[in-house]
Amino acid sequence: MTPDVYASDPAAAARNTRPPTPSAALGAGIVVLDGDGRVLLGLDHSGVWELPGGGVEPGESIEEAAARELAEETTLRTGPADVEVIGLLLDTVTSSRLTRLTAATVVRTFEGTPAVAEPAKIARWRWTSPDALPPALFLPSAQVLAAWRPDLTLPRAPFHRYGLSRLPH
Repeated sequence: MTPDVYASDPAAAARNTRPPTPSAALGAGIVVLDGDGRVLLGLDHSGVWELPGGGVEPGESIEEAAARELAEETTLRTGPADVEVIGLLLDTVTSSRLTRLTAATVVRTFEGTPAVAEPAKIARWRWTSPDALPPALFLPSAQVLAAWRPDLTLPRAPFHRYGLSRLPH
């Protein structure tokens, strides 16, 4: 079939636009760096530290989701063009019912001062030197940090890691 015939075939059109049964979640973990090279971490009420981040909504790019989640969680503002996707992490440990794919992202340019925007989730935000990360890290956040800086001593977990090289649009 030629591309025009394929696009006009009702069965093909339905197959191309009908979503599969949900069995995966796509999210973005965001390494936010300040001018001193420190990383922004949030203290969950459980006592575990984590990076900002969250789910990619239908119709969003990973970069758009990261910029939105950063603003929603920390009040920091950045644009999608300032979000660098550095890798993908396929989580094989934290859920037996759902495949979690996390895009490891880095933000170096932003406006504002971190503030707790979702107090039910995060108790406080703090800037932390990458060489002084707390031992109680959320496992997916530790994997995003390891994708950014493989030299860091971090807890490892059975995640599949995929580096990225950007293709021209």
